Amino acid sequence: MASSEITLEAVPAVSDIKAADWDACANPRPDPDRIENLDTLASPGALGCSSADSKPGYNPFVSHAFFAAAEASGSACARTGWGPRHLLARLDGAIVGVVPCYLKSHSQGEYVFDRGWADAYERAGGRYYPKLQASVPFTPATGPRLLIRGDVDRERIGTALASGLMALCNATNASSVHVTFAPEAEAKFLGEHGFLRRHDQQFHWRNEGYKTFDDFLGSLNSRHRKAIKRERREALASDITIHRLTGADITEDAWDAFFEFYMETGSRKWGRPYLTRNFFSLIGESMSRDVLLVMAKRNGRWIAGAINFIGSDTLFGRNWGAVEHHPFLHFEVCYYQAIEFAIERGLKTVEAGAQGEHKLARGYLPQTTYSAHYIADPGLRRAIADYLKRERAYVAEVGRELSEAGPFRKAVDEA
Repeated sequence: MASSEITLEAVPAVSDIKAADWDACANPRPDPDRIENLDTLASPGALGCSSADSKPGYNPFVSHAFFAAAEASGSACARTGWGPRHLLARLDGAIVGVVPCYLKSHSQGEYVFDRGWADAYERAGGRYYPKLQASVPFTPATGPRLLIRGDVDRERIGTALASGLMALCNATNASSVHVTFAPEAEAKFLGEHGFLRRHDQQFHWRNEGYKTFDDFLGSLNSRHRKAIKRERREALASDITIHRLTGADITEDAWDAFFEFYMETGSRKWGRPYLTRNFFSLIGESMSRDVLLVMAKRNGRWIAGAINFIGSDTLFGRNWGAVEHHPFLHFEVCYYQAIEFAIERGLKTVEAGAQGEHKLARGYLPQTTYSAHYIADPGLRRAIADYLKRERAYVAEVGRELSEAGPFRKAVDEA
């Protein structure tokens, strides 16, 4: 197979690709006959790696079902400025690589901000839009972007896909290609193939082998431990109960309530929320086992909720909303319930979404995130490269400072 010619094409909808073909690339089973070290393959940074079902590396956001729901619901489509241009690599006619990619007319819903680049380029007489966005729409969660089957030469297919993104940029008259929230090794790989590397920061919780939430609390210094206990008590002080729903327990009534929360909070934060009501019904039909809804109830009605997606070793926190506002309820529903669920399931990580230094006091530590950017115009590319060099140094320094200020106990026992 290695001697076969690789062919590339772009398709205008995920529905043009069979789910089995997409998922074989997105969450592939590794071929043990082609590798010597399965642990290395399954590591988060390995190029194009992950595996199917509940095997190590499964990421729900790169599944065919998630993209199909985003596109079929009208959330990610040409009308909303997300025109699908998914890049495929074939060997002997078989799909062996995919890059989820969209031709975009704006920079909304990405969480890696390039509006300053767009403004500067257009002031200088350039045209920044359209651009190509290789990402999961509206989802600031790290995962593979060069989706490659487990039984092929990943480096060879990855090189073809990187070149294909540049060619697609030229073919669509786009100014640039932005591969966002990629694993570190994948961003580095793209950096070796003509892309500029960018770093940013999120806050993630790490499971250090905790058996219970109290074990986690025991790892914190006294001040933060007491603060979290108080927040959890006060969050439920108004006769509020917390309910975790997954699988068949997520009914259309629950989706109705959650969508109301989403619209209320999203309208205040963004002006126009990205996801349609039908999106939630579609993921409820196709991937409810990958979804955790944490819902709060008072006086017999749902009043707040958060949606999470379940990977094989990571819980991905996404959207939150409420129609009643109670002290610390946001922290309970979004952060503390996520930690408890991760401990119970034996998950290694909770990714709590974009931004938010307030997460630090709740046990979520800074984590560098990675993206890679191909800029077609040489002048703009030089300017951005210089900016990114300074930005990477700044992100690293802030991360060090925040880690030192974390809530965990130091060497001296503060209990």
